Amino acid sequence: MALAKIVFASMTGNTEEIADIVADKLREEGLDVDVDECTTVDAEDFLEADVTIVATYTYGDGELPDEIVDFYEDLAGLDLSGKIYGVVGSGDTFYDEFCKSVDEFDLVFAGTGAEKGSENVKVDLSAEEEDIERLEAFAEEIAAKVEA
Repeated sequence: MALAKIVFASMTGNTEEIADIVADKLREEGLDVDVDECTTVDAEDFLEADVTIVATYTYGDGELPDEIVDFYEDLAGLDLSGKIYGVVGSGDTFYDEFCKSVDEFDLVFAGTGAEKGSENVKVDLSAEEEDIERLEAFAEEIAAKVEA
């Protein structure tokens, strides 16, 4: 069975909830799923997985959260060829750089040789019903790529 590894950074719990929504749907789709907070794992742990997903929030005016910077930097040095990736996250539309950390992780993943499994999903603050539907569709699309 394919393994999906989700690593998240969450200050308020919103992004952890997003990670859990994706994880639950991937499990429904038949994948094994590990969900870990970013300070408890290393980027190299993605080498063990078939699917690699980051769920992050964006801090202030577009900054990566302090707690995920090391993970981000280490991820840039990995070869994830043959793996599928995805990025989801939360932000606040009050700021000019809405969910910029999601875009930054997408760029880093693209440089690792991994295949993008689905378009990024950005959530304004906490996941509402429409966001949950988009997150579940994200997970379904990734699961379909694993099966292909």
